[in-house]
Amino acid sequence: MDAAHAPIRHIVFDIGAVLIHYDPQIPFRRLIPDATERASFFADVCTHDWNIEQDRGRTWEDAEALLIADHPEKAHLICGFRQNWHEMVSHPYQDTVDIMLGFIDEGRDVTMLTNFASDTFRQAQTMYPFLTRPRGVTVSGDVRMLKPEFGIYERHVTDFGLDPAGCLFIDDSLKNVQGAINAGWQAVQYTGGAQLREDLTRFGLTG
Repeated sequence: MDAAHAPIRHIVFDIGAVLIHYDPQIPFRRLIPDATERASFFADVCTHDWNIEQDRGRTWEDAEALLIADHPEKAHLICGFRQNWHEMVSHPYQDTVDIMLGFIDEGRDVTMLTNFASDTFRQAQTMYPFLTRPRGVTVSGDVRMLKPEFGIYERHVTDFGLDPAGCLFIDDSLKNVQGAINAGWQAVQYTGGAQLREDLTRFGLTG
């Protein structure tokens, strides 16, 4: 059966910006009060490209050492990224959490697939115990692959015994959604709890 028309048997959630909020600006508004200086820090020092390598499995110690070698005067701010990480995940998206937990309580097969550093993911599970409720999770930092790379979707279905055509993936990133579709999954882009409920209805699901 064509994946686009296969019944949904597995629901796979992304985490950041889907189940929990993530914003590095939160602690750095305190650490670097000047907006221009703060923007420069994120553009030139603790960049997105630097941070994503921790999601790929690089240790924070190696990541910090790399930047401190080039920016020794900013060592306290560089180390402050990890030290204050817990502030960056400031709250859950409760509507989406309720949808996910509702599926689990109904007995549906729910897993998670996330770009996340290994240690911060475990910290997030401590902060938000609902992240322990799904049947399992593929963490990019553990498997050293990132969405939207084909291999991480393949790894997820292999590890959890899923039928790709029967998977519905929910992710805020359009490129990650497309990555799932390229891997033979069905997928929707998350833009909010209300829209997600409408999307789920189209797939014959209620949340």
